[in-house]
Amino acid sequence: MLISVVIPHFNQEDHLRSCLASLRVARAACDAGVEVIVVDNGSRRVPEAVCAAFPEVRLLCEAEPGPGPARNRGAAAAAGDVLAFIDADCRAHPGWLRAIETAFADPATRIAGGDVQVGYADPARPTFLEPYEAIYSYRNQDHIAEGFSGTGNLATRPEVLRDVGPFAGIGVAEDRDWGLRAGARGHPILWLPGMIVYHPARQSFAELTRKWDRHISHDYEHFALGPLGRLRWTLRAIAVAGSPLFELRTLATSPRISGGRERLLALLCLVRIRAYRGYAMLRRAAAGGGRDARADWRR
Repeated sequence: MLISVVIPHFNQEDHLRSCLASLRVARAACDAGVEVIVVDNGSRRVPEAVCAAFPEVRLLCEAEPGPGPARNRGAAAAAGDVLAFIDADCRAHPGWLRAIETAFADPATRIAGGDVQVGYADPARPTFLEPYEAIYSYRNQDHIAEGFSGTGNLATRPEVLRDVGPFAGIGVAEDRDWGLRAGARGHPILWLPGMIVYHPARQSFAELTRKWDRHISHDYEHFALGPLGRLRWTLRAIAVAGSPLFELRTLATSPRISGGRERLLALLCLVRIRAYRGYAMLRRAAAGGGRDARADWRR
């Protein structure tokens, strides 16, 4: 078996270096052959020096903006029996490739998605955002139950990608779009809890709000349809702003965080971001029309 790992990259050289180092460790822990393909997507500087430090890595470029087109470019160049996708700002667990290898040894496995966990910069000193993100930001098991996997931790067979079609551009949420299309074509997604990648928490609250601005823009086009669409959207915005009241049990019992300080930080961040989301949803409804997702990706 040959596993082709495809990594879209955009202005994240330090993260990419850590990602490639983690893949080197994971590669040593599995029996399958592994090729690694980095696809730069218009960075200020193509990461030639980073990739040169890892001779097993092939570096390609894709001009069309967005991680979906970058993944398509890497998949088209891949020779593997399995395509494994990870983001440049993620680190692979040492057993990540082994979990993929074991799952796809079964011919019935068509698509698999794994767990995305927050990697704390300093576990002894969690930031304001890290405990919140550990619980709420990367719930890939929930996404898979809804019919899609985050594309930062996804594996599939090349023939499945050909059948489902390529990942979409930045005008849509390409992970949800591709996963739902795959389901409609009869390709279920297998949840693999041992297929783990670590994603850093965002560095600032502004980064978190920009993430939700993108999601809100995508969701508005999907949910706010028909004559009652804006009313439903408005009621949804109000519900989002008040939803922390219903999350207290999760905050108190989640195994993804520990200790009173982490749980308090998670609560404070949750209240702040849900209030922002409610406000942003109302602002989006008032604005109407569409927005240029290309600007979001390039930002």
